[in-house]
Amino acid sequence: MDLEAVRTFVSVADTGQFQNTAAEMAITQQAVSKRIAKLEGDLGVRLFTRTARGAQLTIDGRAFLPHGRELLQVERRATDSVRPGRRALRIDVINRRIAPTALLRDFHGAHPDLHLDVVVLDDSGVDAAIAAVRAGTIDASFRAVPLPARQMPDVIKAIRVVDEPHELLTGPDHTLAAARAVTPADLVGHRIWIPGILPGTEWATYYDDLAAEFGLTIDPVGPNFGTEHLLDVLADSATLASIVGEQTRLLWPNHYDLRRIPLHDPTPVYPHSLIWHRDNPHPALATLLHHLRSVRPRRCQTRMWMPAWATLQR
Repeated sequence: MDLEAVRTFVSVADTGQFQNTAAEMAITQQAVSKRIAKLEGDLGVRLFTRTARGAQLTIDGRAFLPHGRELLQVERRATDSVRPGRRALRIDVINRRIAPTALLRDFHGAHPDLHLDVVVLDDSGVDAAIAAVRAGTIDASFRAVPLPARQMPDVIKAIRVVDEPHELLTGPDHTLAAARAVTPADLVGHRIWIPGILPGTEWATYYDDLAAEFGLTIDPVGPNFGTEHLLDVLADSATLASIVGEQTRLLWPNHYDLRRIPLHDPTPVYPHSLIWHRDNPHPALATLLHHLRSVRPRRCQTRMWMPAWATLQR
């Protein structure tokens, strides 16, 4: 169906005059008549009758009018969904429980009028995120970037926005459950269970480097049934522990009595960066970048560890 013809029909129905519609749409009255005739031909009905007072809707015209308005509204929504400045800013957060999501919640709170579409690129690493940013599938992605800035594609920009300290997560019967803080050296010989580590991803690289640096046993074995299953298992285990981000939001029943224990001397931190296309015109992206730079917390005073590749992206 010709939407310009539908738009012309709705205008004539509103103005009551072919001449008025011609002036409103900056076309000739003949062009208005041709559009209406084409729409009537497509529908197989008369939409208007001409009277001395102008154009009046027929019974079929009155029946079609609300549907014509709806067609134009759908067209407007479809256009706005992909038009920079009108469509939502699409941001990948990897996981809706972790620090980048908290950053986006704060950003939304500071700019509630901006439309956000928070997405998760399932089972994908930083390469897939960069490809999605380049293709315009997403506007930006929160990722660790395990490569120097000079190796990034020319059109991709990245800046580290938050270093998230890690904590030890245990059940109440674990050997370290009563500790107020532990060091990475204290974890040697303990089985640290982190299901769902996907080989070849940046988080797999991070955990490989962490294990190699401190001689840890990080076990990704078994199917990943999700965070709730991990909490179920830890609550009943005296031998399993896990590592979670300090800002990772976790909820569990009170009787689980799980413990989140700070890691110190040094504190392992996960380096989250924001990745975006340098030519992305979405105005909300610039607002997000300004917000992230303005709220970026100072580095913690405790001694930290992060992989050698976690250099500040520029």
